[in-house]
Amino acid sequence: MATKNQNPYDRGRPNAPVVEPLAAVKASANTITHAAGHKNMQQLIQLRWIAVIGQITTIAAASQLLDVQLPMPAMLNVLACLIAFNIASTLRWQENQFVSNNELLLALTVDVASLTAQLYLSGGATNPFVFLYLLHVILGAVLLEAWSTWTIVAVTGACIAWLALFSEPLRLPQDHERGILSLYVQGMLVCFILDAALLVVFISRITRNMRTTAARLAALHQRAAEEEHIIRMGLLASGAAHELGTPLATLAVILGDWKRMPEFKGNPVLLEEIAEMQTQLKRCKSIVSGILLSAGETRGESSAATTINTFLDEVVAEWRIGRPVVAFEFENRIDPDLPVVSDSTLKQMICNVLDNALEASPQWLRMEASREDDALVLRVTDAGPGFAEATLAQFGKPYNSSKGRPGGGLGLFLVVNVARTLGGAVTASNLEQGGAMVRLTLPLSAIEIKPEPTHHDY
Repeated sequence: MATKNQNPYDRGRPNAPVVEPLAAVKASANTITHAAGHKNMQQLIQLRWIAVIGQITTIAAASQLLDVQLPMPAMLNVLACLIAFNIASTLRWQENQFVSNNELLLALTVDVASLTAQLYLSGGATNPFVFLYLLHVILGAVLLEAWSTWTIVAVTGACIAWLALFSEPLRLPQDHERGILSLYVQGMLVCFILDAALLVVFISRITRNMRTTAARLAALHQRAAEEEHIIRMGLLASGAAHELGTPLATLAVILGDWKRMPEFKGNPVLLEEIAEMQTQLKRCKSIVSGILLSAGETRGESSAATTINTFLDEVVAEWRIGRPVVAFEFENRIDPDLPVVSDSTLKQMICNVLDNALEASPQWLRMEASREDDALVLRVTDAGPGFAEATLAQFGKPYNSSKGRPGGGLGLFLVVNVARTLGGAVTASNLEQGGAMVRLTLPLSAIEIKPEPTHHDY
């Protein structure tokens, strides 16, 4: 059992840090950005392996088939260095997921240096494959920041100028008048096809990666806006709850006095109405207390150890008080029972789902509780008209409701965000036989009381 001064949430998780929702969103955004950079580096590593294979093929074809004299030992040494660099890159980026702009710039610069060394040994600026520099410039424009892109442009331009000044020309026959039969023209054609194919493949992959990253960041920005919206509503609700506390307490005292007055004692009808008013007043005070607890006030003192079955039974019993539901079915299939924390936020979330279903189907409701793996699953089913397609498409968004009243949709909006904060999820669907079902999934680790580790003295 949790002690009086111990928050049951901390059992089994000593010194657990409190993470603010907005901070968690920012951390997720950084994770997505880092993942995108890592994917781009993986694309460069794949492209480098293709370059290795292409260089081996080109060197073999030029020397064996076309009888072009090349300094084979030197070119193979450059190729071995490129292979070693790529193996090192592969090992490094398997362990490190964060890739900075400077690291991408370094990788592209190494590729430019390798290409420059091979061109220097095979004709320099007269080699038709000199246009492969454009591949690195375009990749730099897509992957790098603006200053880094211009750095690649300057480096490639300097390399071409250096090759024109200091490299030995490629000894090919001057037969440009032969057109497509000219070796130089054929080399340019192969270079163009290679450039175009690699650009189409890798730019498409990188663009798709960027679109995915942008979509995920947009979703996170939307989530951040929703979290801020929730915080504002929580502050407003907390202030209103404090203000309502005094008049509710005054009403409770007045009703207690009325119940003892002779004028009311002799009138059974009035006594019954006073009792009903006291019941509804007690419910209002419970709602106000729940708002304060959900806002984070007095949570440590108010949390209590219980079991999952007892918690759900209490939630259902409290919800049924004052709700005009004709038929309500509750099936609990959780076995064995588990020790958990009685959480007011989770209780309010379940009640919101039931209230929303009750508005759509006041005649019949059903809630099923089950355990799937390590998650608590609640299914709330109603016999109402179901969700509109537009509502399902934007499920969980604020003010997304077909009820046509101001503030509609906030209940499910809060349910979705509370579940997401606890690591769970909420989904909705329409049933073939009519009605709708809301499925709430919550990891039991979010509310489970874990046993304290046993320490043995030896």
